[in-house]
Amino acid sequence: MIFSILYLVLAALALGFLIFIHELGHYFVAKKEGMIVEVFAIGFGKPIYSWNRNGVKWQICWLPFGGYVKIAGMEKKGDLEPYQIENGFFSKSPIARIRVAVAGPLVNIFTAIILFVAIWMSGGRYKPFSEYTHLIGWVDTSSQAFEMGIRPGDEINKINGRPFSGFNDLIYSAFLDSAPPKLEGVDINYLQGSKKPFAFELDAGKNLEGMTKAKATVGLMSPASYLVYDSFGGTNPIEGSPLKNVGLQDNDRIIWVDGNLIFSQKQLVNVVNEPKSLLTIVRNGQVYVVKVPRVQISDLRLNESQKVEIKDWFFASGINGDISSHFFLPYEISADGIVNQPLQYLDENLNQVTHEQEAKALCENCLQQGDKVIAIDGISIKGAVDLTINIQHKRIQIIVQRGENYPPIAWKQADQTFFKNVDFKGIDVLSSSIGTEKRLQSEGNLCLLAPVEPKTIAEYPLPQATRDQIAREYLEQKNQIEKIKDPQQRDEALKVLEENQNKLVLGIQLHDRPVVYNPSPIRLFYNALDETWRTVKALFTGYLSPKYMSGPVGIVQAIHHGWSTGINEAMYWIAIISLNLGILNLLPIPVLDGGHICISIWESVTKKRLKAKTMERLIIPFIVLMLLFFLYATYNDIIRLISKFF
Repeated sequence: MIFSILYLVLAALALGFLIFIHELGHYFVAKKEGMIVEVFAIGFGKPIYSWNRNGVKWQICWLPFGGYVKIAGMEKKGDLEPYQIENGFFSKSPIARIRVAVAGPLVNIFTAIILFVAIWMSGGRYKPFSEYTHLIGWVDTSSQAFEMGIRPGDEINKINGRPFSGFNDLIYSAFLDSAPPKLEGVDINYLQGSKKPFAFELDAGKNLEGMTKAKATVGLMSPASYLVYDSFGGTNPIEGSPLKNVGLQDNDRIIWVDGNLIFSQKQLVNVVNEPKSLLTIVRNGQVYVVKVPRVQISDLRLNESQKVEIKDWFFASGINGDISSHFFLPYEISADGIVNQPLQYLDENLNQVTHEQEAKALCENCLQQGDKVIAIDGISIKGAVDLTINIQHKRIQIIVQRGENYPPIAWKQADQTFFKNVDFKGIDVLSSSIGTEKRLQSEGNLCLLAPVEPKTIAEYPLPQATRDQIAREYLEQKNQIEKIKDPQQRDEALKVLEENQNKLVLGIQLHDRPVVYNPSPIRLFYNALDETWRTVKALFTGYLSPKYMSGPVGIVQAIHHGWSTGINEAMYWIAIISLNLGILNLLPIPVLDGGHICISIWESVTKKRLKAKTMERLIIPFIVLMLLFFLYATYNDIIRLISKFF
C-alpha cells in the first residue's frame, strides 16, 4: 500500500515535470526573442502558491494537469490590439512567434529521445516472453483462422504488410486500422520439422469498430508463453490442488498435455477443460495414444441393442438408475475393449456427427475398427466395464521439461529458444508408455507426471470469505448479463458464465520467461511516433471513439504502472507521454501551439495582422471544446478505474 501511494506520487510528479519543461521551453525562447513574460503557471485554476521573480509571476495552481506561460500581448489591453503591445507576443515577427510556439513541443520530443537513449544504454526493459513473441499460443476453435489450419505454435511475421513485433500489434491494428488485420506467417509442424507459409484476414471484427472490434479480433488468438513452475516457498500449488503431490519441481516447464504441445496458459486451460479422454490403444501390434470425446449418454444416437449393451456395462460397473448424464465413448466397444464401429452423437452445435468427422476437422486421429483400448487417461483397463468406470472422471497426463533454467533472454532470440533442448522423440516415447505396464517416468530431460484429476473451483478447500466473494462476483456478473436486451447475446453470455463457474482448474501458478526488450532508441521513437500518428488519424476520421482516449487520470495510471514495474518501464511511459504531449501540441488547433504556428504562417503569407476579436472567435470555442474533452476524458478514466474493482 505504501509503495502504491509512493508510485502514485511519483507518477503525478512525472506528469507535472513534463508540463513544466514544456512551458519552460516557451519561457526561455520568449525571453530570448525579447518578449515580456508575465506569468509562468503549473496547472490551471486558482493559484495555491505564487511568487515574483525577475518581473515574472510564478504560480502553482490547484489543478496540476496542465500549465501555461502568459506572454504580454496575448490578451487585449484597453484599446490596443495585441500586436500593438510593445514586446508582446504578437508584436514580434511571425518567425519569432513560431520559434516560441514550437519550443515547448520540441522540448517534450527531445525529452522522449533522451529517455529512449537512457533505456537503451541501461540495457532495456524486462518484459514477459508473451509480449514480444511471434508464436501463437492459442486459437479459437470456432474461428476462421482455425478453419484455415492455423494452430498454436504457428508464427506470425507480418500484419497488414508491416513487420509483426508482438501481439500488441494485433490489438493496435484491430483498434486503429479500418481494414481487417491481414496476417502473414508460417505454419510449423514441430514433430516433423516442416514449415509452410500462410496468409489470411481476420474477420471477427466485421461491422464493428474501435475497442469492440479489437476485443472481438484479439479474442481469436493469444500469444505463446512459457509455463514454468515455482513453488514460491511452498505456497504453490494451492491447498487441494491435484498437482500437489505429483512430483513437480522448481523450474519444471509444462510442454505437453494429453497429446498437445502446450504453448500458452489459455491453451492449457482449454485442453484441461476439453470434454475428451486420452485413450491408449494397440493397433497392429503398435501402441498409440488417441484423444476421444467423452460424450453424455443422452447425446449418443443409439439403437436398441446398443442401449441395452451400454446399460449392461453400467450395471456391471455398479452404476444404476438414470445414466443419461453419465459418459461413454462415441464407439461401439466389445466386452474386452475392442472397437467395433463409431457411434453418432450430438456435438455442441447440436449437429449429428461421428468422431471421425470431428477428428478430421480438428486434424486429429480417431479410433479404427479392431483397435484394442488398454487404458483411459493413463489408467489401465481390462475391458468395457473398467472403461465405463474410469471415463466418468477426467484425468490428464502432463509431460514437463526438467533441469533447465530460464534466465532473461534477448527478445530477438526468444522465439528460437522456445523449444530449445526439447526432445520431440522423447515426448513420443513417454506418451506411448502411458497406460502400459512399462509406463516411463522420464526420458532425457523430460518427465511424465502421475495422472492428474482437475477440479472445479467449488471443490477446493477455500476459506469461507473467498467462497462468499466468488458468489458475490457471480451474482454481480449474472445481474449485468440479465440487463442485456438482445436475447441471443444474453443467452450466450449466461452460457459462458456458467461454463466459467464449472471450469476445471489445476490450482497452480505458472510464470512466463522474462525477455530483455532493447531495440535502438531510433526504433523506439519511430514505433511511438507511428502509433501516435495512427491514433490521431483514427480519432479525426471518426474510426476511433474519443471515449478510448486517456485523460490525466489515465496518464497518471500508466506512469504509476511503470514505476511499479521498474525504473526503465517508468522511463518508457514518461517518454511516450512526453512524445504525445509534444506531437499533440503541434496539431493545427487554435488553442494549441500548432494553432499559433498556423496563425503566424497565415500572417507571414498575407502580411495582415489578426485583430483581437478575430482571434477570440478562433480560440474561445476551442478552449471550451478542450475543457469539455478534458472533463469527458477524465470521466471515462474514472469509469475505467472503477470498473476494475467491481
